[in-house]
Amino acid sequence: MNVLVIGANGQVGTQVIEQLKESDHQSVALVRKEEQIKDLESAGADKVVLGDLEEDFSHAFDNVDAVVFAAGSGGSTGADKTMLIDLWGAVKAVNYAEKHDVKHFVLLSATDSLDPDSESDKMKPYAVAKHMADDYLQKSSLAYTTVHPGPLKNDEPTGKVDVKAELTGDPGSYEIPRGDVARVLVGAIGKDNLKKKSVFIKSGDHSVEDALSGI
Repeated sequence: MNVLVIGANGQVGTQVIEQLKESDHQSVALVRKEEQIKDLESAGADKVVLGDLEEDFSHAFDNVDAVVFAAGSGGSTGADKTMLIDLWGAVKAVNYAEKHDVKHFVLLSATDSLDPDSESDKMKPYAVAKHMADDYLQKSSLAYTTVHPGPLKNDEPTGKVDVKAELTGDPGSYEIPRGDVARVLVGAIGKDNLKKKSVFIKSGDHSVEDALSGI
């Protein structure tokens, strides 16, 4: 599949590009700045396209079979950018994907998205944005998978995860290295058993392939 990675320059997105290089898929990396192109090519992107999530980026969907949406405004921005990138950027991506008959849309969400009212004032805009993006995708015509990790870590990935169809226990306990999140996102692409489903992931004892197959 030709896989468009939205948020390819982010910490998770770059690792998605690297892991797609080791797969049977071809990657299309969406970046906002020209100076990011060489970095993504070095990471293994088969193609790099320029586009801004705050503008029209529909051209990035040409000849795309699947989408991995891993974009985020980051912790250093305010609630305004969170709504424009994490929510509105995702909504536009879903609309473009529908128009281009994308076969599978994999959205990186968060365990925080289930109950925004339980979050702190600082995290609530992020949780609301993720919640609404999840809901919009799930109500679309697309075959989707929403992937919900808890707190992301910069630890070395282990390749071992726990994947469930429901959240159990404390959402904050779903810690996982970013590299393992990327591996789950890549592993989910095109899997029929994961379409029209949400999965909740954390570090565990199972290979990504086995964990995803068990859903």
